[in-house]
Amino acid sequence: MESLSQFVKLFHVQTRRWLFVVGLLAVTHLLFQSLLLPYGKALQSLLPDAELPIHDESSQPTLKTLTKSAMVRNPLTVNASDETNDSVFREFVEDGDNYNLDREIGHDSGLKGIVRDLNDGFVFEGNGQDSSIELVTDREVDDEDVEDLIGSSALDSAKNRENSSILELASEARHGLPLEQIVKLNREVSTANTQEQHTSQTAKNLEGPKTVSTTLTPFENITFLITKVSNASSFVSSVVPPSNPVTSKNVSALTGSPGKKKMRCLLPPKTVTSVNEMDHILMQRRRSSRAMRPRWSSIRDQEVLAARAEIEKAPIAVNDRELYAPLFRNVSRFKRSYELMDRTLKVYVYRDGNKPIFHQPILKGLYASEGWFMKLMEGNKHFVVKDPQKAHLFYMPFSSRMLEYTLYVRNSHNRTNLRQYLKDYSEKIAAKYPYWNRTGGADHLLVACHDWAPYETRHHMEHCIKALCNADVTAGFKIGRDVSLPETYVRAARNPLRDLGGKPPSRRRNLAFYAGNMHGYLRPILLKHWKDKDPDMKIFGPMPPGVASKMNYIQHMKSSKYCICPKGYEVNSPRVVEAIFYECVPVIVSDNFVPPFFEVLDWGAFSVIIAESEIPNLKNILLSISKEKYLQMQLAVRKVQRHFLWHAKPEKYDLFHMTLHSIWYNRVYQIKPR
Repeated sequence: MESLSQFVKLFHVQTRRWLFVVGLLAVTHLLFQSLLLPYGKALQSLLPDAELPIHDESSQPTLKTLTKSAMVRNPLTVNASDETNDSVFREFVEDGDNYNLDREIGHDSGLKGIVRDLNDGFVFEGNGQDSSIELVTDREVDDEDVEDLIGSSALDSAKNRENSSILELASEARHGLPLEQIVKLNREVSTANTQEQHTSQTAKNLEGPKTVSTTLTPFENITFLITKVSNASSFVSSVVPPSNPVTSKNVSALTGSPGKKKMRCLLPPKTVTSVNEMDHILMQRRRSSRAMRPRWSSIRDQEVLAARAEIEKAPIAVNDRELYAPLFRNVSRFKRSYELMDRTLKVYVYRDGNKPIFHQPILKGLYASEGWFMKLMEGNKHFVVKDPQKAHLFYMPFSSRMLEYTLYVRNSHNRTNLRQYLKDYSEKIAAKYPYWNRTGGADHLLVACHDWAPYETRHHMEHCIKALCNADVTAGFKIGRDVSLPETYVRAARNPLRDLGGKPPSRRRNLAFYAGNMHGYLRPILLKHWKDKDPDMKIFGPMPPGVASKMNYIQHMKSSKYCICPKGYEVNSPRVVEAIFYECVPVIVSDNFVPPFFEVLDWGAFSVIIAESEIPNLKNILLSISKEKYLQMQLAVRKVQRHFLWHAKPEKYDLFHMTLHSIWYNRVYQIKPR
């Protein structure tokens, strides 16, 4: 009996010791979590349904992906439906019909109230709140008339589906980390990419003429929380600490109600790279080659190196009859480089890859540039060779637009399967051919105009030469290696030059013109300062519907001195090329945007580039340009126009040749001798 009593006492002592150890561990865990998590919500981390802020060393919200989006089909195989789609799509392209289906891009409003005009291919979009409809000339609509391809049942489904959003990964290239956030949708977890934004001071600066750089403490940063949602249209809310009312006010002004998500495309950039800084980066990379040194030598490398020597000692061109010298950084080098490209360059086009993503160009709409290049390159007999041993460059002919249309799972908020598809493709050609492995892909090129292309081609295609419409230096665009591809809104595939030209300078009565939807954070600021404020500044929101409105938009561009080209959700806009098309001097308002063919063209000769923070001074800036200077720029616009036109049969110095030349030119200055 006594031994039993001793045993019970010993058991109680040991139990108290274990309870003490467990309690000590729990307290340590809580203290540790309170130091790591914002606002000290450590206890919530132990609860299954708690709202949990995510914070890491780089002040970026990071979570591992818990689920993966299912692939629509095996990416590297062909099924019977591919052949059917091919024939239908070929008929659709040949007939020149637009395709229009609302898509999910990096913003929170889906497309609503789409109206189509089949006579001339214009597309109108309702704003979903009232009856006002505008002419679409930006990436507001990029899935044009896909209902013609997929039938009325798919169209009905598209019209009824819920709004959705994709969060862009602009900071991934800077931090080397994928930013992923988990959202509970009907008790299921899906992933989306998001980025922490410093908005307080930057948003305030957009109201005035000066830019001030401010670094916020971690507790001043916007913190993304995981919230319970009941349907796919609800999303992650951003929380601004109550101790910073200025931040809360500015964020609400930029993105709507305080409870909505704050995405990268709706917030000003943290850093701004000026054109002068871009020039400096370009010169630095010209002096030092950045491409991977080839694993073994090739006679093609020697030919490219010989071409560089010829370019650098190009004779000075005087009164060239073909080229207008003020348009170029160095017209002599450009002319010599173009001649050497025309005489030397050979391109091998991979036949691998299945339609519709590969080998099926789309020739109308916002992403027509990638389709026209694909069509003209694959049908070219001058540059294309069948023997890859003779090639200096290797072209991967895929469409980023069709990649999104074919594989993206609607409302999934996950694009990893799109990137995985291209990763599988690059690995396949690396295993099948020796050319990728020789240079790590540095002598391979891709041409992509969809907004998501920088994300889809990151890492596994990092060494390739990328011709991208979304030429954003904060999203991984490499000046001196990548090429800024002009985004051209082609309304008629059979006649891409329709309505070309504009009024002479003496008949351009309007000082400035802009009309468009309020996409992104910048356009509302433009209208706030200039809509209905000055009769010389024709600044509008969405234009009313109707054929007359379409022509009114074109006539405004044809009769204005300056056409305002503000960024939308991304830095690029088809308005830049539209302005040149209608001989209106483009005014680019888009921080961190690398203008097309930046490596060879002098954009200061035929455009005005202003900082986003200078919107309040827009009229004063334009009025400060003398009449003589304006006439010079307007003449330069007419001269540069030939370099931004697509032709069914390519012409010398046209958009096809300019794109190919910039790819060639960047390769010439990137190659490393063995």
